[in-house]
Amino acid sequence: MDKIKKHYGRYFRSFFFLTIGVVLAAFALEAFLIPNTILDGGITGVSTILTKVTDVPLSFFILILNIPFVCIGYLNLGRGFLVRTVYSMLLFSACLTLFNSIDPITDQMLLATVFGGALLGIGVGLVIHFGGCVDGTESVAIVISKKTPFSVGQVVLVFNLIIYTVAGLIFGFDRAMYSLLTYFITFRVIDFVSEGMEQAKAALIITDHGENLAAEIYKKLGRTVTFIQGNGLISGEKEVLYCVLTRIEIFELRHLVEEMDDSAFITILEVSEIIGDHIKSTQKIKKVKENVQKIESLEK
Repeated sequence: MDKIKKHYGRYFRSFFFLTIGVVLAAFALEAFLIPNTILDGGITGVSTILTKVTDVPLSFFILILNIPFVCIGYLNLGRGFLVRTVYSMLLFSACLTLFNSIDPITDQMLLATVFGGALLGIGVGLVIHFGGCVDGTESVAIVISKKTPFSVGQVVLVFNLIIYTVAGLIFGFDRAMYSLLTYFITFRVIDFVSEGMEQAKAALIITDHGENLAAEIYKKLGRTVTFIQGNGLISGEKEVLYCVLTRIEIFELRHLVEEMDDSAFITILEVSEIIGDHIKSTQKIKKVKENVQKIESLEK
C-alpha cells in the first residue's frame, strides 16, 4: 500500500509541476515575447513565424508541428515521456489560447527580452525537470546526436540559428538579435531550474539488481552501463552501475530505477567534458543490438 501511495504521489507531484511550468511558459510568450515579435527557438519559434505570416492561431501550429517530434521522442524515451509530453503540449496550446487576449506587460524590447526570457526559462525548466517537453526539437536532437559527432546542444543551436535567420529576413534583424538574446537568457535559466542544462550527466546507481536494471536501462534508454563492484561498510557487497546519459533522460532513469528497485541509491553527477563517444550509440553498440536480436529470434 505504501508503495502504491508513493507511486501515485510521485505522479501527482510531476503533473502538478508540469502544469505550473507550462502555464508560466505560455504566459511568458503571450505577455512578453510574441506581442513584441521576439521569437523562442525550436518548434515554438517556427510556429510563431507561421502565425505572424498566416494569422492562424499559434496553438494550432504548435500541436500540428510537434506530432512527428513527439513520435520520435516516444520511440527513444518511452511511454512515460509520451504521456507527460502530450499532456504538456495540450495544456500549453490551451494556455496560449487563453492568454492570447491579455494585454502585453511591456512594449520595451529590452524588458520584454529579459523578463520574458527568464520567465520562459523557469517554465520550460520545470517541464524538463519533471520529464515533460513542450517543444519536440530536443527529442530529435537527441536522436541526431546519437548518430553524429555533434552534441544535443549543438544540434539545437543549429536549428535555432536557422530559425532566427529566417525571422531576421521576415521581421528585421533587430528582432532576430533580440530573439537570440532571449534564447541565451532562457537557456541559462533552464540550466538553473532543471538542475543542469549540460548535455551529459553521469549516474552512479548502487543496487542489488544490477544485471536486470542494466538490461532495462539499455532496453528503454539505449544506454550501456559499466559494472563496478562495491562494498558498503554496513550493507556489504553491492553492484554499482555507472551510466552517462543526457539530461532529458535523467527523469526516465530515476523513474525506471525506482520501479525496479526502490531501495537503490542514485547519485547524479555533472559531466564537464566527454572524451570519446561513450554517450553515443556507436557501431559497437549497434552490433550488440543486432546480436541480441539474433539471440531472441533463435530462442523463439
